[in-house]
Amino acid sequence: MRFRSRLPLILLTLLALQPRAFAQDAPAPASPPTTAFVDVNVLPMDGERERVLRHQTVIVRNGRIAAIAPVGRRLPVPAGARVVEGGGSAWLLPGLADMHNHVDRTPDLQVQLSQGITTMLNMGEARNSFVGRTRAAVERGEIDGPRIFAALAVDGSPQYGHLVVNDADTARAATTIARANGYDFIKVYNNLSPAAFAALVVESKARGLPIVGHGITAVGLARQLEAGQAMVAHAEEFFYTFFPTPPGDDPNAAPDPARIADAIATLRRSGAYVVADLVTYRTIAAQWGQPEVVRDFLCAPQTRWLWPGYRLSWPEQGYARRSGSLQARAAFLARFVKAMDAAGIPLLSGTDAPDIPGLVPGFALQRNLHDLVAAGLTPYRALLTATARPGAFIARSQPGGTPFGIVSVGARADLLLVAANPLQNLDTLAQPRGVMTGGRWHDAAALQQSLQRIAADYGRALPGPVCGSEGTQ
Repeated sequence: MRFRSRLPLILLTLLALQPRAFAQDAPAPASPPTTAFVDVNVLPMDGERERVLRHQTVIVRNGRIAAIAPVGRRLPVPAGARVVEGGGSAWLLPGLADMHNHVDRTPDLQVQLSQGITTMLNMGEARNSFVGRTRAAVERGEIDGPRIFAALAVDGSPQYGHLVVNDADTARAATTIARANGYDFIKVYNNLSPAAFAALVVESKARGLPIVGHGITAVGLARQLEAGQAMVAHAEEFFYTFFPTPPGDDPNAAPDPARIADAIATLRRSGAYVVADLVTYRTIAAQWGQPEVVRDFLCAPQTRWLWPGYRLSWPEQGYARRSGSLQARAAFLARFVKAMDAAGIPLLSGTDAPDIPGLVPGFALQRNLHDLVAAGLTPYRALLTATARPGAFIARSQPGGTPFGIVSVGARADLLLVAANPLQNLDTLAQPRGVMTGGRWHDAAALQQSLQRIAADYGRALPGPVCGSEGTQ
């Protein structure tokens, strides 16, 4: 994202809201109990075509899916198992994944869980304690939240606040640091030099740290993808280092649609994934030169679950002070994403939340799925970007782990239970009857209790109106 202007969040009064460090010698919690989902309609998400398994029993044991069978067949519920009744009307599908966000606070993890998100990829600037300790605490079940993957962001200058890697030597050192600190990916940013990028390609491959990220101005996406970059972090990166610079006086003019075929051909040769974060660019376009739009964002009900630091910093971000319009590019981007999906380019859902004003963790991913459908994807193909596609991407880039993103025997039990068929109404995803992460079950009551507690904590930290000079939530 080329427009970001990061602001320091100087809010000493909020220190009490930071998660406490967990003792490294804390005892591991007991394994989650066996769970049986009885008489549910299963959306496996395990292929290119829609497939529904109606009236199924699904057994989860030791954090994995152990058995799936129709209710009419003999699949005994294990003695002592927790039973979740579907009543023939509930729908079970894989948990959702946000494959580009900047979440690194415990309450945000719980908010995401309430929205059915069971996997996330932090794409840079996470606090060391989050990557090194909070993530492990989530995996042990000490903190409720999605499974966490993390990328170390590197750039060739301090312009955007990332770790500076300004030559081949520091690039090699960065991969050593990333591996030692448990990062899963290297995220490349706009100002890297060709020499630094070339060194990152060699060293990251040797250390098992796939490259993801932006288009690099001095390299260009075509060369990056040819070199093996595994994922483009925003679909809109093609504006900056792939499509030709717009002619004329409008620097934000949309590219020629005829050039979409060139981008698709390059992506096909590389096999790279693309984060189709339509919600991100659409939200930036909405506030571009429009300060009142940012004030409206702060009046949205979901800002009750936005960390108060962002409530104060969102109005100070630079997008609302820009001139011109991004609407033509936003429309082009939707067309580009639809064309990529039709061509079989593997797309991932992501949001960039909460760094972009207007994007609240968890809620933003729900909006992105709707934006993908508005762009012309079917609901099933939109759901693929947040279920099976993330699972396939992680399996390819982090081999050896338990499969996820599908409802299949042997897969990790990251599951979402909803009241209605999401292929007919995506809104049902935002009000889950329960969410399972690695076999740990969180019913609707527990999810709502977490939301109520977080809203109350944030309200005490920053009392009073948060949506400008008038009105309250």
